[in-house]
Amino acid sequence: MKAIRVAVHGGPEVLKLEEVPIPKPTSGQVLVRVQAIGVNPVDTYIRSGVYTSTKLPYTPGADASGTVEEVGPGVEQIKKGARVYTGGTISGAYAEFAVCDAGSVYALPDKISFAQGAALGVPYATAFRALFHRGKALAGETVLIHGGSGGVGTAAIQLARAAGLTIFATSSTEEGRKLTITNGAHHALNHASQNYLKEMVALTGNKGVDLIIEMLSNVNLGKDLTVLAKFGRVVVVGSRGNVEINPRDTMSRDADIRGMTLFNASPDELKSIHAALYAGLENGTLNPMVGKQFPLSEAAKAQEAVMHSAAFGKIILVP
Repeated sequence: MKAIRVAVHGGPEVLKLEEVPIPKPTSGQVLVRVQAIGVNPVDTYIRSGVYTSTKLPYTPGADASGTVEEVGPGVEQIKKGARVYTGGTISGAYAEFAVCDAGSVYALPDKISFAQGAALGVPYATAFRALFHRGKALAGETVLIHGGSGGVGTAAIQLARAAGLTIFATSSTEEGRKLTITNGAHHALNHASQNYLKEMVALTGNKGVDLIIEMLSNVNLGKDLTVLAKFGRVVVVGSRGNVEINPRDTMSRDADIRGMTLFNASPDELKSIHAALYAGLENGTLNPMVGKQFPLSEAAKAQEAVMHSAAFGKIILVP
């Protein structure tokens, strides 16, 4: 089979398309014939060596969708031929086949395309955990979603809308702002504008927002704390560097800054997340938005695209 392999840490050029043997599932595992692959920012951090827990050489990627090709011993709940998406792989997702733990494979409703299925694992699970497990979002509250046109942002908008929150979403382009409104946001703001936060606070009746989902904390966190309502929360989903804040902005509001990574979710939390996602996919409240699609051979271009601030929807690789 064809797969992307990384032998050394570095830039996108270290992603090499190679011919490798098809992996075999062992006890408690399944083999998925991959139809679409989700590209995530964390893939670039691992490739570049920012996160060094992955042993070289390796095949990147956690998110994929496809059909079950083979089940290993002891797997009874998943059948060969089933349409599935993954919430993590053992052998790597950037490939024509991927071995996964059976507990990391979830049913994909028939009306959801494989490209949409590849958009689910990390982005939607991250958005759900940020909003509800860490952010404690409640119906009737207000939420600011930074980067609302990206993979996690679009997921967060759909989940928040279904849960009854009033949504402010940001994007630096007119196209991105239109996308956030189409996707369910109530208000679209231009985070390239100097006064967008003042505009948002005015729209809340000068109360501020109850919750902020923050994708770029090194740029926004200090300003976020000035626009929170009393008892407001900021959930840090992403950051690319250091930031300076004024602690008094948290004191005056009894505000919380809460870090989050999907990798800290417990098995029970993951089970509840994906049960909720399946229900949303079935009833139509969730509709994964696919952006650019690249062939597997252009994995380097896909990883460059996923880090672009104007990315719309989920970046997908197709084997």
